Amino acid sequence: MQHKPADRFGISRVIGQKGLLPQQAEKIDASLPIAEDELLIEVECLNIDSASFHQIAEANSNDLSKIEKHIVDLVASRGKHHNPVTGSGGMLIGKVTQIGPKFPISEKPVKVGDRIATLVSLSLTPLSIRKVKAIHPKIDRVDIEGHAVLFATGLFARIPSDIPDKVALAVLDVAGAPAQTETLVKAGDTVVVVGGGGKSGVLCLYEAKKKKGVKTIAIDYAPSAIERLKSLSFVDHVIQGDARNALEIYEKVKAITGENLADVVINVANIPETEMSCILSCRNKGIVYFFSMATSFTRAALGAEGVGADVDLRIGNGYTAGHADLSLNLLRESPELRKLFEETYAG
Repeated sequence: MQHKPADRFGISRVIGQKGLLPQQAEKIDASLPIAEDELLIEVECLNIDSASFHQIAEANSNDLSKIEKHIVDLVASRGKHHNPVTGSGGMLIGKVTQIGPKFPISEKPVKVGDRIATLVSLSLTPLSIRKVKAIHPKIDRVDIEGHAVLFATGLFARIPSDIPDKVALAVLDVAGAPAQTETLVKAGDTVVVVGGGGKSGVLCLYEAKKKKGVKTIAIDYAPSAIERLKSLSFVDHVIQGDARNALEIYEKVKAITGENLADVVINVANIPETEMSCILSCRNKGIVYFFSMATSFTRAALGAEGVGADVDLRIGNGYTAGHADLSLNLLRESPELRKLFEETYAG
């Protein structure tokens, strides 16, 4: 079988822009055959990044036929699902159908027929869509027929047998957030999660609460998210408010914390311009962790400077060693969390 030459970063797939990596590139080549060190995946569904899906849906008046056309046209024009507005993509689930002879299987064991979830962004993953089968706007998922290519450097996880596929996909899509939370939060901290009602938010809240003496505060806007958060045993306080209104959120957090504010603020909101509510809610020398793909580094950095906030600003990394197992294990150890995810994402 013929293969393209090995190319661990996928640079040869970049079209018309020498020296760029696939994530930076405007357009990449998703054609076959695969390279000697690539995997070929028959794709079942895409889990679109929340900020990206929200923007696409809003731009198309939440019309499913227009959303479908937008996604198909985007992938056809760029060779990947890379939203030019948010800069983000998502991840996918599918079956391995071909393994290049130089793919590093000693480091990343895999065989033909394995069902996997990619743990690298769709914004750098070569993708071709033959057909959109269904769109599930409430959970940012798109069922498709098509193929994708994973580079030798790409990360993936096998779909576990004890957790429903679509639930596992929802968890793995945001696995970096609770894994980073485990590292950032210390015993006795007060932790605020902005966008706490979403999948990454509840995972972060649960992980934070595992540390002794931690107080968790969840912030969200939608009434349905507020009701969900109020029902969870690991959420101590729930604030309903628009995180774009920094002063409103600051006053509400200050009231709950006795003016001490938060030790750690985690932003997983799917809308832009929420940076300042996070910064104002954080105590002096505290940590503000931006996992949201809607975050602007410029707004965060200049905003903190503008209000004289001496806080540690951190940009989220979707990858942390062991993040997939850590996140899936949260569902295994918490019947409450698992029930929530199965009710929300298994359908």
